[in-house]
Amino acid sequence: MKKLSATSIILTIAMAISVTACKKNKDVTPQNYNDGKLMADFMKDNGPKFQKFTVDASTGGVITTSKGSKFTIPANAFVTAGGQSVTGAVTISIKEIKDVSDMILGDKPTTTADGRILVSYGEFFVKAEQNNQNLRLNRDVNGANGGGIQVQVNGKPANQEVPMWLGDSTITTTQSGYSYQNNPVTITSTMSVNAGVLWNQISGSYAIFNGANGTLNFRLDSLLHWVNCDGLASLPGTKTTVMGYFAEHFNASTGSNYGGEQPSMLFFKPRNQNTLVKFYNVIMTPPAGYEGLHSYQTSIPVGLEGTFLAMSSVDGKFYAQMKDVTIGTPTATYTSVTFNPQEVSETTLLSLINQMNSK
Repeated sequence: MKKLSATSIILTIAMAISVTACKKNKDVTPQNYNDGKLMADFMKDNGPKFQKFTVDASTGGVITTSKGSKFTIPANAFVTAGGQSVTGAVTISIKEIKDVSDMILGDKPTTTADGRILVSYGEFFVKAEQNNQNLRLNRDVNGANGGGIQVQVNGKPANQEVPMWLGDSTITTTQSGYSYQNNPVTITSTMSVNAGVLWNQISGSYAIFNGANGTLNFRLDSLLHWVNCDGLASLPGTKTTVMGYFAEHFNASTGSNYGGEQPSMLFFKPRNQNTLVKFYNVIMTPPAGYEGLHSYQTSIPVGLEGTFLAMSSVDGKFYAQMKDVTIGTPTATYTSVTFNPQEVSETTLLSLINQMNSK
């Protein structure tokens, strides 16, 4: 987890403004917040899970995930939080996201912190534990390829090198005030980011394509955060801002939930690309029928073909609509797409999410 960056500060301010705007639009009732939890529970129950493996810390080993990714762990790779060498059995937990459906359910879209669109070859979260204590990688160990955990993932990129990205799904905030006895108090807390994750490129770090076996190879040199093996999407042309209007069934508390409980969501997948854009910016002070979410400013190419998935939980029910579109020429400073989500069962909602993989 990182300290609050400049990008995160801007995001935090934007979310705070969104709270005010939402409360002006409609009264936020306890039911709205229950709807947020309903959507969050659905995503968690159906989203990507950790795969668990055991290795001997003294000898290391090779782990292959259910998606075919290979993790090569050198001998003596781990130390405790205090820096002591680890021996014996170590539990390795890996959460892996490769498909658009898992990006949706795991809330891990492929856009950078400044709105650029990425094509994904895999997102990974790795942790190592012994006796319920998180371990760190031993930086004094040098494996055959330079140390750390060596990772191979399947995929043939457009370029020989694919940038690596570091992802934060929470941000740290600090509030200052006074206690009941008028003593200065500073409280530090964390909250989920409405963007799902903030991807920032790791300087000088790339996955290298091995044409002999068709894999991308990179080094994992730290644990307990998301890393992403993604190339920048080649989407030329004039870019515009897209406003996603929910003509009905938009939950007014969207944007005011800091715990990752967003009852209304909007995702966009460009045609035939392993890419997911999340529209998380709430439209402020809209008239009736124009509530919803919008993209980053001037980030979506005009003429781009793709598929939207609009999702809501309202009064304990799910609503959704999938819509194929071509991004239109902007009127003034934006173009718009209107959605009419209809009631669906959990099974149907999950089916729609899975269909996004083939779009």
